Amino acid sequence: MTTNEVTILIVEDDPPIRRLLRTTLGAHDYRTHEAATGAEALSLLRHHRPDLVLLDLGLPDIDGLVLIGRVREISPVPIVVLSSRGEEAAKVAALDAGADDYVTKPFGADELMARLRAALRHRLQEQGAERAFTSGDLSIDLVRRLVKRGAEDIKLSPKEYDILEQLAIHAGKVLTHKHLLREVWRDESVDPQYLRVYVRQLRQKVEADPSTPRHVLTEPGVGYRLV
Repeated sequence: MTTNEVTILIVEDDPPIRRLLRTTLGAHDYRTHEAATGAEALSLLRHHRPDLVLLDLGLPDIDGLVLIGRVREISPVPIVVLSSRGEEAAKVAALDAGADDYVTKPFGADELMARLRAALRHRLQEQGAERAFTSGDLSIDLVRRLVKRGAEDIKLSPKEYDILEQLAIHAGKVLTHKHLLREVWRDESVDPQYLRVYVRQLRQKVEADPSTPRHVLTEPGVGYRLV
């Protein structure tokens, strides 16, 4: 799918920001629809079936988190949230509600485009990509449960592999601490410090330089992402 075949629904009640988003996306050959309210967004979603929703949480008629839930009731479309600085709790809540990613205001065009491309790729993977992941020197075979860095086989503990598997299945998407605890430990009440310890151990094995990770990135206060 080329960019000029991709339609993005911009849901933003601030006209100057909406205009900025329209101009930025248009400069990268994305087609756009625009909604200033949650009700308009749901109507456009039903009638135009966009490929991605870019959503500001602060809408005048529907709480952004509620809107994410309503979108998820009718569509698996990728949702990238626009959030204000310092709203870590809102970011976590949005991701747990079903958003794929978030971009913090004020944002740069390059970061925005990268996040949109990652969300679109992730949705394509979910729709039937092979059960494999490769990025730089890291490769993961999710069928045979094999991990390599270059030509070297990497031996992971069961928990380390389970964390990496979740990150690979959702490559490019931010996974919250809550999501990983639920999927790996089957218990969201587990102390997130256990997760941090295992991620640190995982980086020691899959990163060329664990102090400057290139694959498993931390989203402060939120969770982790596999690039």
